[in-house]
Amino acid sequence: MIGLIKNLLQSETTVSNEERFERVQVATCALLLEVAHSDGHYHAVEARVVHDLLAHKFEMSAAAVAELVDYAHQERDESLDLFQFAREINAHFSREEKLDVMEALWRIIYADGTLDKYEAALARQLALLLRLSHKDVIDRKVMVLNETSGE
Repeated sequence: MIGLIKNLLQSETTVSNEERFERVQVATCALLLEVAHSDGHYHAVEARVVHDLLAHKFEMSAAAVAELVDYAHQERDESLDLFQFAREINAHFSREEKLDVMEALWRIIYADGTLDKYEAALARQLALLLRLSHKDVIDRKVMVLNETSGE
């Protein structure tokens, strides 16, 4: 009996790298979608930016990105908070990868050309959840602003 319980507990905590990577993909996508929806509107330009960022970050086909977005929408709708997604990213991403996620969040925020107060508040919350310094977050924001103002 004790052996059976031990096997069950070990099988739940032993996760393959492939499964872990998929959870990170879902977590990243869910955070991007949360930001895209934070101002109450999910603009076509934001959807395009989300798809492009995911395709580039995870080297996925358009069909795979669409499937990931659909699944992440469902996970996001069913979640109680953003901590579960941030925890997954914190556990598997380096500091630089987390900064890349933050940069992606800024790209989505500025995709429609405006910074809404809800988007700003969410960006601050996500920076804290991802354990990023204020300076690093602002550096990425400024970088995105400089790139988007030149377009």
